[in-house]
Amino acid sequence: MLKTVLAALCLTFVPVTSVPAPVPAPVPASVPAPVDAYVERHRAATGLPGVAVAITRKGEVVHTAGYGETATGEPVTAATPMAVASVSKSFTALAVLRLAEQGKLALDQPVRRYLPEFTMADPRAGKITVRMLLDQTSGMADTAFREKSLPQPDTLRGAVARLRTAKLAADPGTAFSYHNTNYQVAARLVEVVGGRPFADHLAAHVFEPLGMRRTTTIDTDRGLPGTARGHLYVLGRAVALPEPTAFGNGSGGVISTADDMARWLIAQNAGLPGLLSPQGVEEMRTGSEQNTDYALGWQLGTTDEGTPVLEHGGDLFTSTAYQVVMPGPGYGIAVMANTGMAFSDAETLMRGLVTIVEGGTPRVPGGRPMLVTDALFALLTLATVALAARGTVRARRWAARRTGWQRWRLVPYLAPLVLCATLEPVHRFLARGRDAAFVQLAYLYPTFMIWLVTAAAAGLTVIAARLWSGARR
Repeated sequence: MLKTVLAALCLTFVPVTSVPAPVPAPVPASVPAPVDAYVERHRAATGLPGVAVAITRKGEVVHTAGYGETATGEPVTAATPMAVASVSKSFTALAVLRLAEQGKLALDQPVRRYLPEFTMADPRAGKITVRMLLDQTSGMADTAFREKSLPQPDTLRGAVARLRTAKLAADPGTAFSYHNTNYQVAARLVEVVGGRPFADHLAAHVFEPLGMRRTTTIDTDRGLPGTARGHLYVLGRAVALPEPTAFGNGSGGVISTADDMARWLIAQNAGLPGLLSPQGVEEMRTGSEQNTDYALGWQLGTTDEGTPVLEHGGDLFTSTAYQVVMPGPGYGIAVMANTGMAFSDAETLMRGLVTIVEGGTPRVPGGRPMLVTDALFALLTLATVALAARGTVRARRWAARRTGWQRWRLVPYLAPLVLCATLEPVHRFLARGRDAAFVQLAYLYPTFMIWLVTAAAAGLTVIAARLWSGARR
């Protein structure tokens, strides 16, 4: 998952003015044709069901298009609403910066000054500034607060309220840690300081001025429209599934279209006229001391050709998105794919599209994602079921040969159940503290989880059959 950092100062008020929606310019044939061909080759190779793409250059829309189908079977077009996931952080950061330029908050003042309800079970939380939320140096982290595996809130107020029992992983301002809760607190701050619900605030002060009329933001997975729902790859085929229960407003709740994202990219390359001052734009694109590659809602990087870029990815468990702004040549690219974070289709496509606009030829994936691994786990699952059936049928024979202490030999059959029960902490250890709930792990590793649950059930079945047979004797 990519990371974002926000650094901004308290600047003078810039009045809100409407930014005219871009008028599509004549499309250069040198870009759309290779883009269409590349996207379709990628879809054919991977089985990606649907994707939307936007490419702009300076003030022009070079190409917007949809390919394939949504999870509900509708054709994907440039006007299809899709999830942009953590790309949403760029919008939240802009909303906070605008409030700072209007003098309604100061980025280097404590969050609690403007949001008294923000309290934690750690006295250091009083030192967290607005800037630290945006550049992800607040000290909040998955290692100290398991934001995904804990019960999920329904509102931004609830997202802040559940922090009352949370502690910090580091002193505020001393370490970078990508943590969605930072941006959920920032969104709640926008609600309170701006005096209206976060979705209404973004609509009035970001989306409408940019002409993004089909873009909105939602609180939870329950707000996802059918077109924004996605898929998992299982045995090389895309399977439509609902997004696991989660809260994401502020950190990942924006729903947009390729057409609207084109307007956003054009505004970014133009310097956000009427929305943010040049000083504010520069500050938004400056990394922190703790992570010089992460700036307010954007990551700073370079292409394979060395061109400086602003970028940010977004991952849900059933869909992904990616955006890139190339200030030098003036290109902007956005991709929204309806497959989940385990496969990174949006990022892969983005890298290929960047190669195209820089005059190169992108590589296409060689085959269906995880097909060999999935096949192995499918065979292992079938073998586990067969062995469990054999062990159950022969339970009476087994019990006749083993009595008393020998029945302790059944203990190893509990191993899959123990792994099921401890999977969340095991994953956190292997993922260096990144949090995920059990059902979310099933979305990340579907065939492995099917085998593991099957093995746990099979082990319990064999144990029960053999103990029952022994008791009857």
